[in-house]
Amino acid sequence: MKTSNPLLSKRAWSKAILTPAQEFSLTPLPIIQGKIPPGLRGTLYRNGPGKLERNGVRVGHWFDGDGAILAVHFTPPSPGDKGGVTATYRYVQTAGYQEEEAANEYLYGNYGMTPKGPFWQRGKRQVKNAANTSVLALPDKLLALWEGGFPYALDLQTLETKGIDDLNGLKKGFPYSAHYKTDPRTGFIYNFGVTPGATTQLNIYKSDASGNILQITHTPLEGVPLLHDFVLAGPYLVFFISPVYISLFPILFGWKSYCDSMQWKPELGTKILIFDCETLSLVSQGETDPWYQWHFANGYVDEEGFIIVDFARYDDFSTNERLREVAMGETHTMAESTLWRVSIDPQTALIKSNEQLLDRSCEFPIVSPFDVGQKHRYIYLSLHGKNVDPCQELYNAIACFDTETHRLTERDFGENCYPMEPIFVPDALDPKQGWLLTVVYDGNIDKSFVWVLDAQGCEAFGVPLGRDRAPLCILELPHVVPMGFHGTWKPAS
Repeated sequence: MKTSNPLLSKRAWSKAILTPAQEFSLTPLPIIQGKIPPGLRGTLYRNGPGKLERNGVRVGHWFDGDGAILAVHFTPPSPGDKGGVTATYRYVQTAGYQEEEAANEYLYGNYGMTPKGPFWQRGKRQVKNAANTSVLALPDKLLALWEGGFPYALDLQTLETKGIDDLNGLKKGFPYSAHYKTDPRTGFIYNFGVTPGATTQLNIYKSDASGNILQITHTPLEGVPLLHDFVLAGPYLVFFISPVYISLFPILFGWKSYCDSMQWKPELGTKILIFDCETLSLVSQGETDPWYQWHFANGYVDEEGFIIVDFARYDDFSTNERLREVAMGETHTMAESTLWRVSIDPQTALIKSNEQLLDRSCEFPIVSPFDVGQKHRYIYLSLHGKNVDPCQELYNAIACFDTETHRLTERDFGENCYPMEPIFVPDALDPKQGWLLTVVYDGNIDKSFVWVLDAQGCEAFGVPLGRDRAPLCILELPHVVPMGFHGTWKPAS
């Protein structure tokens, strides 16, 4: 008797999600179209869940997949060497990953999973560090970042896992989050971590350019909120604490996962906390209407002294259910975020104005690394194209939004093609030139590619980023790299 293939009834993106990704060693990438810009010198790193199934058992949520890092090295020509592009893709060898690989089954709890084993043993395996969310490239190592634990250090070239890294300052129970911010003016790196408990603590970290922690402060929080990202805005660090709160009791005993222990409590509103970048001390705190956000684009202080924050805003927490469905290869929950801007009085944390900038479904907003914490004009983001079902499809376009003219220019990658979060890369030879790098999964042929787009093709330079505008360069990866979360660019030294 023949069995039906579940992939035939699902959207094309599911093929990349449902099949565990294959590692590959350092491999030259063939150029499929165009040529490599001479000023593109450095490495693109990307992180995301590469494996969401073991021995026929799927994870409970997209956030549970084992982290796998892609490194794409753009090498400039040198005497006797034409240069070129090479890439490698490897799983982060966390302790939990190695243990589960050896057992060929899931043992640990995680964001959407409970630990395996008898009730009295589950407390020992409450959570596994999946190392699957983002990357921080330091001068001598790459950090694979996750929400609830220490970073894992990897070799910048080979991606060999070196082990857990405490950054010369992290203590047990002080997790290092995935969404750090680097101040382009000072080189300081800011990050945070939430320590849950009877009194939950927000830990804020300030590090030097090598990642070594210089300063830590602790601020008590009410309940146990879900806190994913924050924003650097000039001399301030700004946190929006949306009304999603975690009940720890069922997690501690292994009865429920973190995901199933979260409650949306809109009656509590969204809390705003503002900290001083120099001292890391609390400046003000306030409250506003309920919303949820995963990611911020950027923040800065305007001419009147108000903090401006741009971010992707959801009306509620239904996004969590949609992301759970992604791990199953089929989504049915509508959860759209749109681009918003708020203006905040830093001394009172009261909102002066609240404006929707863009009414299109979008996520993963970023700005140029030179603009982080400073006034920006252009935001690059992932977008649902105009002719797709946003309930069942992943993002299939990237775009540039001009915050001054409110003009949106976009690049639609076509049917069954899915670009990841765009990364803005400054040119090494011309400071006025920039590139957009993205990894694209083509579900029509089940292959992954690295695309290089000329940022001067964006609205930032007056030319639409349309589908009819050819990419500057397309490089083919040796195996499929499933859609992931976040990446970074490390310029060549």
